[in-house]
Amino acid sequence: MKAMQVTGYGGIEMLEEKEVPVPEPKSGEVLIKVEACAINNTEIWMREGAYGQGSQSGWRPEGVQFPRTPGSDITGTVVKTGDRVEPSLEGENVVLFPFTSSGEEGLEHISEDMSFIGSEYDGGYAEYVVWPAELCMPMPLEDFTESAVFSVSGLTAWHMVEQIQIKPGEKVMVTGANGGVGSLNVQISSQVFGAEVIAVVGNLDKAEQLKELGASHVVSYKSDNLDKDILEAAGGPIDAVLDVVGDALFSTSLQVLKKGGRFCTSGSAGGQKTELDFRTLYLKHITMYGSVLGTREEFKKMLKAISEGKLKPVIERTFPLTGAREAQQFFKEAGKLGKIVLLPEGE
Repeated sequence: MKAMQVTGYGGIEMLEEKEVPVPEPKSGEVLIKVEACAINNTEIWMREGAYGQGSQSGWRPEGVQFPRTPGSDITGTVVKTGDRVEPSLEGENVVLFPFTSSGEEGLEHISEDMSFIGSEYDGGYAEYVVWPAELCMPMPLEDFTESAVFSVSGLTAWHMVEQIQIKPGEKVMVTGANGGVGSLNVQISSQVFGAEVIAVVGNLDKAEQLKELGASHVVSYKSDNLDKDILEAAGGPIDAVLDVVGDALFSTSLQVLKKGGRFCTSGSAGGQKTELDFRTLYLKHITMYGSVLGTREEFKKMLKAISEGKLKPVIERTFPLTGAREAQQFFKEAGKLGKIVLLPEGE
């Protein structure tokens, strides 16, 4: 089968097209014919070594082992079952919960042995993938491509919103609102939890589309008066920030938060290190959360919300599997809205 594999740390040239054997499902596993795989920052940063190299590169102490097939937002059809799997699962269209863990229910995402597909396991930049049957869920939508855009971004966004305990009517600022996680933060906060969302983006040409997703206000971080723009849009200090940008908007986020406000981060695309004046933190009684991924129960809640039409897929563009290099480069360009998706069968 065809697979796009990362052969080591480095530039886009380290993502190479390979012919590899179709994997065999072990006991408790199924073989899935991949129909769509959305792209995330995580597989690009893994290749670039942005998380670190060696033991720092993955979720487990041994780090990422190369060659590795990346890709974690996967939908497809079960074509073969291993031992201890109901044969009736064959033919089912599924979306993959993206990691394994021995953690107890509700704490799976912080278990020490949490292992991620596309990092510790070969993932969806391929024609086939194997995965535990118990982590294969029914697709929330009929379309493979549309169902693939939620897995990691959606789970991350859903967990952020639950962790920060957003309540109806609260004013929530979402940074990076045009990206995969950000656009879902907008939708989940507004359409599921009933918040008033202030979306922060670079260019305002996507403002109307973001409002269609649930944003009440859209502002540009390029403004010379960003703090004022946010406070004017919200009618005063805001209750919570859902952040995927990091350093570039960190100071602004703390400034516009009300006393007792909450700040949650799950990314740092705008800078991984920042300066913090602790006086701002304690004098404003701000609570800070670090967040990544989420629980199986949250994943199921998200799938239910999607099937009920509360969350809509936002897709910028699709690429064929063999166009993965171009897709990753396009992913890093500014001004997009929503997800980039690889299709093994082409565009």
